[in-house]
Amino acid sequence: MITDEMLTTYALPVLLSGLMLYMGFIVYRLGMDSNAGKWGMFVLFIGLMVGVLGFGLKYVIKYYMEASLN
Repeated sequence: MITDEMLTTYALPVLLSGLMLYMGFIVYRLGMDSNAGKWGMFVLFIGLMVGVLGFGLKYVIKYYMEASLN
């Protein structure tokens, strides 16, 4: 049986990662459809994908904090 804790621990990061990949595809299509060019595509990805970086860094920080406490 799947508990709420198991769902949060395992499924949430996997499903959110898939959602972030889809968001990256949307940003790419937005840049291509608007003929943004290299600089415009760079700005789109930097501006709209900063949250993805924060999501990934959360797990890195969590890992190092748990390692330092043990």
